[in-house]
Amino acid sequence: MMSGLRHPARVLSLAIVLGAWAPASALAAGQSAHKPAPAQAAPATEQFVDGIAAIVDKEVITLAEVDARAVQVRRQMEQQRIPVPEAPVLRRQVLQQMINATLQNHEAARVGIRVSDAQVDQAVQTIAQRNRITVEQLRHEIANSGMSWDAYRADLRTQIQDDILRQRFVEDRITISDSDIDAFLSMNAGQPILAPSVNAPAPAPQPDAAPAPTGPELVELAQILIEVPDYAANSVVQEKRKQAEDILRKLKTGADFAGVAAAASNGPQALEGGNMGVRPLRDWPDLFVQAIADTPPGGLSGIVQSGRGFHILKVLRRGYAQPRPAPGSAAPAQAAPAPAASRAPAASGPMMVTQTHARHILIKTSKVVDDAKARATLESLRTRIEHGESFAELARRYSEDASAPQGGDLGWLNPGQTVPAFEQAMNALQDGQVSEPVKSPFGWHLIQVEGRQTKNMEEEFRRMQARRELMEGRIGPAYEDWLDQLRSQAYIDNRLEKTAGGGR
Repeated sequence: MMSGLRHPARVLSLAIVLGAWAPASALAAGQSAHKPAPAQAAPATEQFVDGIAAIVDKEVITLAEVDARAVQVRRQMEQQRIPVPEAPVLRRQVLQQMINATLQNHEAARVGIRVSDAQVDQAVQTIAQRNRITVEQLRHEIANSGMSWDAYRADLRTQIQDDILRQRFVEDRITISDSDIDAFLSMNAGQPILAPSVNAPAPAPQPDAAPAPTGPELVELAQILIEVPDYAANSVVQEKRKQAEDILRKLKTGADFAGVAAAASNGPQALEGGNMGVRPLRDWPDLFVQAIADTPPGGLSGIVQSGRGFHILKVLRRGYAQPRPAPGSAAPAQAAPAPAASRAPAASGPMMVTQTHARHILIKTSKVVDDAKARATLESLRTRIEHGESFAELARRYSEDASAPQGGDLGWLNPGQTVPAFEQAMNALQDGQVSEPVKSPFGWHLIQVEGRQTKNMEEEFRRMQARRELMEGRIGPAYEDWLDQLRSQAYIDNRLEKTAGGGR
């Protein structure tokens, strides 16, 4: 339901926090400080006389573009204290990110996703408001970070586009049942708190220690992935395994995990030091759960083989959900709060909310159906509704949303449950009124308001938060699978990879 409307679970999350001005491939905090030498250009070869680093379908990525992006990534890694790999290695890692971005751009163009200047302006306003600064102050901070304002806006545009793609092709294909939510809520009676970071001293046991944790175990993981090509010969598989074994030996003798990940991992988080974030233990793949069963914070797994290749995992932090403290009681000493995405929902008393019962008809844009044609179709349908035809019947026949079989019925909607453009237009309607065609990131809509009511949403809010958390735990693997599908369907000539003697 509402496949084209749900507000993204992660909206510009990398740019919301003041200081995190990095692009979509922005960097998480690293493990150790390292001040590398200035970037050095890779040696010229005959293969690069034409200045081409890669060709993705029919689009060329030039060496100049790769080098410019590598300068930005190097600066970000230094700010996050992640050891920067040697220039040729950094080039290859950056190029792989650019190839993935190009594939997503092509997919967005194929399905007609276009991010307008107004959407970027709204994102800028949101970021400034959440950081409690003005847009002008935001521009000043961006300039101080070394990124131009135009480049920052371009990156926001890409992030918005990628969020829409994730919604359409990844999130909307993940099913979270009511029983999944019931089980999650039964295990999360309070607010989870992560155990101290591996570098923090553990608090001494106290006679009046807090009750034993009852919620799910939370684990923050980083990985190094050595990818194995599909249908690889046994000799290639053994070669990749040996590469993973060599890396594991280096790590066990003191090599910095984040630096090795940046230099050697084929995972999408390589330039983030391999950091994959925090999730409840049960939401990590079963292979990972088994591999780190007895691994303490700071510890390494052995080599884990999956369908993608060979993984080496590092447990950055692990801890448990704690029962919610009684009013007036202190939180456990030395505890660091978990990231927002890992906090279990907790009720906070009655939540009176005005809900809107709405229907809609969605016409998606594509190469065949542009904005003008989609709008004209909806204007024609609106005229037919004004002349007495049923909105619900026309929705069944013409809407391209999953709600079409229900006559476009979206049920009772809460504030914030739909994207801003849709919600703003819906809120302006009286009961029974039909909107003009409304553009959202997902296409064009006609909206009809059936009625409104005020309701205590305490329980619904808890379930909505639980659904969001479950989605966060599942979207990562699903997103990587989707990227793999895009790569397998595309023509990719990665010349840097060939030069390095690797390649898929």
